[in-house]
Amino acid sequence: MLWFPPPGVRARCCSYPAQRSWMCSASMEDVEDSPPYSPTYEELVEVITLAMVVLNINCPAKREDVHPKRLCTQIFREEFGWYQGKVFCFVHLSIQEHLAALYVYLFCANNNRNVFDEVNRRSLLSKLKDWFQLNSSEHVSLSELHQRAVNEALQSKNGHLDLFLQFLLGLSVNTNQILLQPLMKQTRSRSESNKETVEYIKKKIRTTRSPEKFINLFYCQNELGDHSLVEEIKYYLKSGTIKEAKLSSSQWSAVAFVLLTSEEELYMFDLKTFVVGNIKAENMLVFQKLLPVIKESRSVHLSDCGLTDEGYAALASALRSNPSHLRQLDLSWNKLGSSGVTLLCAALKNPCCKLQILWLWEYGVTDEGCAALASLLRSKPSHLSELVLSWNNLRDLGMKLLCTGLEDPHCKLEKLWLRDCGVTDKGCAALASALRSNPSNLRHLNLSENNLGSSEVQLLFDLKDDPHYKLQELYYCEYIFI
Repeated sequence: MLWFPPPGVRARCCSYPAQRSWMCSASMEDVEDSPPYSPTYEELVEVITLAMVVLNINCPAKREDVHPKRLCTQIFREEFGWYQGKVFCFVHLSIQEHLAALYVYLFCANNNRNVFDEVNRRSLLSKLKDWFQLNSSEHVSLSELHQRAVNEALQSKNGHLDLFLQFLLGLSVNTNQILLQPLMKQTRSRSESNKETVEYIKKKIRTTRSPEKFINLFYCQNELGDHSLVEEIKYYLKSGTIKEAKLSSSQWSAVAFVLLTSEEELYMFDLKTFVVGNIKAENMLVFQKLLPVIKESRSVHLSDCGLTDEGYAALASALRSNPSHLRQLDLSWNKLGSSGVTLLCAALKNPCCKLQILWLWEYGVTDEGCAALASLLRSKPSHLSELVLSWNNLRDLGMKLLCTGLEDPHCKLEKLWLRDCGVTDKGCAALASALRSNPSNLRHLNLSENNLGSSEVQLLFDLKDDPHYKLQELYYCEYIFI
């Protein structure tokens, strides 16, 4: 049995930065004193209508428009602040999205009308109520409704209609149709409409560039019971032939969906697992399609893949995502240079980013890149514990710039690789000075294949005897000194 507040409770639409929730003013005494109550069809229509109103952020309900008589308190919670008195809102946004989908479906099935063709801002709530009572002489197919809903969801910039779309499509399958019979005034053929919708979604998957959008489209296909493309991709993954499969854009989207919905943990992602050779255009296509997988992985290897400026921007977005799962990143041999390093370091400074290991072998890092890396090491908090810069032409100036980060107390670096970086005695002296000024966490230092004099190297060996210094391994020439 559902509990509803007594008649006269007033609802209002409230705006939040990230979402809109429908709220109604009421006192707790009103709720506690109300008897058990079963909603009528009209009252259910009122609730699902309001859910549709506030889901559409472009058509907010005005306070004077909303006057529900009774309201199910089991799907609402009490909140305080910002408004006078106590208010109620949906306990979870997904409940609101499900009720909105139910409204749109019943609006079409019972009244032969497409809500997306009729809603506008003016007197929105009253129009929706009136339309729910009216039938249209024109036939509106479920396929037309689905396609319009798909387009609306794809046009949404913040994805606020994604889950709503899944709910709407799920209401069209046979099992849910049985449950909806008490609310249905008429029945109509669904199988052909669903087939048309599946084909329309496949078409959109082929043309949609946003990773988040096409992933949601695959969830929509699942709701309609179409698993053909997903099953095909599972075969390629299990057989190990995915590199030779020459997949289309939509098939790569399916790869991302399969990996994200797998029960196995996404620990390591290596782009070379999916591509053959070093064709930049092909690599970037696969990279863009599998970006949602990269966001969920802990270790990502993108070495020698021809990463472009657009690719770096997408990767920076992944590093700033909340939560960020990435802990290890290999970008070696991409040679984008200091511009790529600067963009990367800006993303790594984001509070959401928790990257610990960064490999930049032969990356084209110059003085500007060293300055950006030093700024990253000085940032608070700094999570980076391992940095590989081997085979970059840093020279002494780059080494001195990097040392401004190493000498900072916020630096948490434990391993530093500087093999064949063009460092001479001056750079080595600056490094020794930086490490002495900050008894840091550095335990492993590789300076192999640099033109260093014995006196400067001795400065580093002397630090090993310092009880405040933690250096355990020092590589010089081709030997290791412990």
